[in-house]
Amino acid sequence: MAIDTATAPATATGLDPVPREAGTSPAGEVPDLAELARADGVEFILAVFVDLAGKPCAKLVPVEAVEELRDEGVGFAGYAAGLLGQQPSDPDVMALPDVSSYTPLPFVRPGLALVHCDPHVNGEPWPYAPRVILRGVLERSRKLGLSLAVGAEIEYFLVNRDEHGTLSIADPRDTAAQPCYDARGLTRMYEHLTAVSKAMNSLGWGNYANDHEDGNGQFEQNFKYADALTTADRVITLRYLISVLAERRGMTATFMPKPFTDRTGSGMHLHLSLWRGPEPAFPDASDPRGLGLSPLAYGFVAGILEHASALQAVIAPTVNSYKRTGAVSTRSGATWSPRRAGYGGNDRTHFVRVPDGNRIELRGGDGSANPYLAAAAALAAGLDGVERALDPGEPGDAAATAVRPELPPTLLHAVEALAADPVVCGALDVAGPGVSRYFGDVKREEFFDWHGTVGPWELDRYLTAF
Repeated sequence: MAIDTATAPATATGLDPVPREAGTSPAGEVPDLAELARADGVEFILAVFVDLAGKPCAKLVPVEAVEELRDEGVGFAGYAAGLLGQQPSDPDVMALPDVSSYTPLPFVRPGLALVHCDPHVNGEPWPYAPRVILRGVLERSRKLGLSLAVGAEIEYFLVNRDEHGTLSIADPRDTAAQPCYDARGLTRMYEHLTAVSKAMNSLGWGNYANDHEDGNGQFEQNFKYADALTTADRVITLRYLISVLAERRGMTATFMPKPFTDRTGSGMHLHLSLWRGPEPAFPDASDPRGLGLSPLAYGFVAGILEHASALQAVIAPTVNSYKRTGAVSTRSGATWSPRRAGYGGNDRTHFVRVPDGNRIELRGGDGSANPYLAAAAALAAGLDGVERALDPGEPGDAAATAVRPELPPTLLHAVEALAADPVVCGALDVAGPGVSRYFGDVKREEFFDWHGTVGPWELDRYLTAF
């Protein structure tokens, strides 16, 4: 919920607002992975990729084998790794490192580094790999002369869970009715928050704010925007860092959208902007609607709104996601979750918020979203609006938004919307057919697995009701 400058241009002409990526030279050259590791005194490298659910998978590679990692990758049994569209009989997934993503992690363990990888099977990029999917959709935008910049807001709770499974917030003093931005609650978590902040800044990510969010035990940590692939890599890395550093202090960090019924859920708001080379494509000071957006930007917004229901299956991909978007109230008085596919100005009730003419904020996503898939699906939806010159209509306040279509009330509804949407399905299928159907089937099964499980609500309501 921080006041976000995540995708405002940092300079008049430059797309990249952050220092050079870890793993690149000042001139932008990509050096050798072995040279980087040895120069940093690295002893082990986490070779990381994520499955469709966003689970980080890795092997720990000793520096003595870094040349093999660089040249051949490292092998995984894809079926065992997670949702990768494989069966036990399928050949190995080979994770090939993207050297530009090399990230030293001395604040996690001395001598440790991480590199994000592109999964391949039989020498070809694996179409079920989220990083491969995002690369494919980004290539579509490049053919239109456009690139996507993304900023991501990372919200999470710090909790404890006892031997009976009962969840509680890690800070027992965090009980205020409206805890958002509370200085005392923020200070009590100083060691954890500053450790994460220092880690981000040591990597050149540009951490610019850390705050207590609207729920008791909830926090947000922000970093500057970058190109879509870099930001998605950083979201995965940051979730890992936050989790590991929280565990070090005896806490659990959860990005679960709605861990508590009566408290605000955790979103993952995406700030999106299109660029033509070094020039931003969204701003237009002559905008008659007063939001400072260009016709191209309005087309992008219209595309996102048109595909909003299908998008939710990707950016809010769990059963629990719809406890967040379906909430009607919280202890603090507001849910901060959109319920309809509307847009407007600097108003956080909208599905698409326009803080200024430099960017739009997509507010439907949550902490369970896979950042690669979320960026790919949002880009595909927006580009559809650009290519078809769609118009989103007039921006509205909360009353005007009330006439907009409602977002899906459950994961099952969202999956059905996805199945009926060729544009969002096409984003998931960009590297090969069948991915969107596989993803939808998995999520449909997830819904029915939850639906078939008897929980406390049913016992409380029905046990002695008849």
